[in-house]
Amino acid sequence: MSRRAFLLAAAMAFVALRLAGQQQGSSGSAEEDGGPDLKVSADVVVSAKKPPSNLAEVTDASESLVGLADAASQGVVGARQLDLRPVQRTGEILESVPGLVVSQHSGEGKANQYYLRGFNLDHGTDFATAIGGVPVNMPSHAHGQGYSDVNFVIPELIGAIQYRKGTYSAEQGDFSAAGSADIRLVDELPRGIAQAGGGEDGFGRLLVADSPRVGGGRLLYAFETTRYDGPWVHPDDSRRYNGLLRYSFHGDDSAWSVTAMGYQSRWNSTDQVPGRALSEGLVSPYGAIDPTDGGETHRYSLSVDGRWNGADSVTRATAYAVDYGLDLFSNFTYFLDDPLRGDQFEQVDRRVVTGAKGSREWRSSWFGRETRNAAGIEVRHDNIAENGLFHTEARRVLDTVSVDHVTQTSASVWFENSVRWSEKLRTVVGLREDVYRFGVRSDNPANSGDDSASLLSPKFSAVLGPWLDTELYANLGYGFHSNDARGSTITVDPKTGDPVSGVTPLARAKGAEIGVRSVLVPHLQATVSVWGLDLASELVFLGDAGTTEASRPSRRQGVEVASFWSPLPWLTLDADLAFSKARFRDPDPPGDHVPGAVETVVAAGAAVEDLAGFFGSVRLRYFGPRPLVEDDSVRSKSSTLVNLQVGHQIVRGVRLALDVFNVLDAKVSDIDYYYASRLPGEPAGGVTDIHTHPAIPRSARLSVLYSFQ
Repeated sequence: MSRRAFLLAAAMAFVALRLAGQQQGSSGSAEEDGGPDLKVSADVVVSAKKPPSNLAEVTDASESLVGLADAASQGVVGARQLDLRPVQRTGEILESVPGLVVSQHSGEGKANQYYLRGFNLDHGTDFATAIGGVPVNMPSHAHGQGYSDVNFVIPELIGAIQYRKGTYSAEQGDFSAAGSADIRLVDELPRGIAQAGGGEDGFGRLLVADSPRVGGGRLLYAFETTRYDGPWVHPDDSRRYNGLLRYSFHGDDSAWSVTAMGYQSRWNSTDQVPGRALSEGLVSPYGAIDPTDGGETHRYSLSVDGRWNGADSVTRATAYAVDYGLDLFSNFTYFLDDPLRGDQFEQVDRRVVTGAKGSREWRSSWFGRETRNAAGIEVRHDNIAENGLFHTEARRVLDTVSVDHVTQTSASVWFENSVRWSEKLRTVVGLREDVYRFGVRSDNPANSGDDSASLLSPKFSAVLGPWLDTELYANLGYGFHSNDARGSTITVDPKTGDPVSGVTPLARAKGAEIGVRSVLVPHLQATVSVWGLDLASELVFLGDAGTTEASRPSRRQGVEVASFWSPLPWLTLDADLAFSKARFRDPDPPGDHVPGAVETVVAAGAAVEDLAGFFGSVRLRYFGPRPLVEDDSVRSKSSTLVNLQVGHQIVRGVRLALDVFNVLDAKVSDIDYYYASRLPGEPAGGVTDIHTHPAIPRSARLSVLYSFQ
């Protein structure tokens, strides 16, 4: 018996044992016995069923943010909405943020590629992600600045996703210029769950989770294992293991939790291939030029989180420690640099991250005006024991390009003041100070050194209304993203030995936005925002090359429309449109388009939560064409994908769900790049070409979920 068959059989046996052990004829409500409301909606536990008094208490997209939000581009996605989304990759849960596109150009264990507000965000630069208050983005990462891998998240344990866009919140710091998402975990589940799933392309998944009462609190546990080969000629052979243990306690005036998470993954990669190889029949759309690419990674974390409520105040504190590692083998140029052994390289990142943050929010009266104040402090230390780049062949090290020991410490303080000047006007003024210290010890002493930097970021928002359940917003603010620590001390190119210039450690961003939010129509929430964002310089460390490159100042502008409508208790409709324009701000003969910048995103869906025991959804995502070079002479093609979910509660406590991805079997790309590479027999300088990675063809997955007390 194969391992997958054994795991699926074990899950089915567990379900059968639980069913056999149930008491026949037991009394209870439908919710208690797994009746009509079986579909798990793991909402964050709140102490009282009353309208939320601040955004932190909002756990569902159906709750109005009028009077709570400070910007039109701010919002919440609840567990019920997430549960009804067909998700092919874990990272796609972030596509619930309006205008955000999640794609992949490599193996399933690698961090996703993100696009938002005119950015190709690479693997997370300029989009900050946190899980349970613990930051995910990795600064000075071996593969890319701000690397954000969310594969360790178990979707069924998400209570809500709170998102912000722009540079207007004093609470948000590094990597948040385009936006941020705070993924909040649940403290308890309505019922325990055991789930088994399988599907095409060697997909299999097992999940067991429950939250029994232990002592005076709840012990939430979950274990997930997933395998996947994909449609690739050289199978991904992806293996992922996730575990979570969380103990939480809720008192009258306080709540705290201790969370341990563990994640391991290994995979093979089919990276993007050049268009000429496809047109000449040298490789199929699902084939690989170098079939030895792949990697493995791990993330183990421990965090403590607490909240204390006063008469007119709330105090929060979080502390965390993360052990992280990555070995990644890639070959994007094939034989351009080394015509005999190939250009494969290994990137190694080994680090321990420790940090803590605390905040206090309190309400008061200032000359008879309602006032809310909030202040916070954060510290973080990344001890990167090994940040290495190696030339490899079939995952065998040939040469060492660079090996660095990097330390990076950041500290920040922030303050925010909100005053309601009248019934129809309130303002929010914020200020944030960030201080950074970098230390690099390189195998090349010329690239060793220390550096430091600080940045002050003021923020301002004005909110007018509401009139007829409608508010108007105006937002201004400064933000930033940090650059790779190695970029601030480097003097010599690790590959060529040529002299290079270091980069500014912190890249300034400034943004502005006007918007409107309305719930005038019953059960319909709609937002419109017009925004702009300037970056002083898109300075990045090129992990693939081991050196730095400074791009020009840029400007992005756009319009976003988001809507969420619940015309019936069991039906929700949503539609999001995002249009962006990204240009370099200084004249240059190559052109002023920002390569890879997303221009148009359209996402829409319909979901049925419970209709005579049936549930499901259909979702459409349009990812518009992008410029691939500065003069816009080469552009990617657009892609349109449709995903479907349909399910039914077959007996008490058991539901069946079918997910179908790429229903129309569209032959489109997940991602496109334009650069020079060399195949065997081609000129020494290589050939500049579009390199593409296809979207997964139509595939189906079937899962059965058993809910138990």
